[in-house]
Amino acid sequence: MEIILKQDVHNIGQKDDLVRVRNGYGRNYLIPKGYAIIATREAKKIHAEVLKQRSVKQEKLKDEALEMAKKLKDTVLKIGAKTSSTGKIFGSVNTIQIAQAISTKGFTVDRKNIKIAEEPIKEVGTY
Repeated sequence: MEIILKQDVHNIGQKDDLVRVRNGYGRNYLIPKGYAIIATREAKKIHAEVLKQRSVKQEKLKDEALEMAKKLKDTVLKIGAKTSSTGKIFGSVNTIQIAQAISTKGFTVDRKNIKIAEEPIKEVGTY
């Protein structure tokens, strides 16, 4: 039996995969639990269209992110924080502070899209 997975299933596949399983497993477990749907001809057409639309949307988001990265590449941010005499920051610099500093430069970036590459910033310096 061919099915289209609606979510990740351990040892079977990832979401939106088209997989073959035994009839009993598909009809008695995966479909009633809502983990999968039967891969009929119509379902396959709809599935292909959904994947096509999703790839176009992801490509658009990727292009926007790359363009924003080009604009931000040469931008220098200075974030103030209370420090000790040895250069240690009380607390750390987080994504909220970075997003606020970027917004003062005229860009809008969601703080959830900011990743601090290494460990949290806890010392004075250039990062």
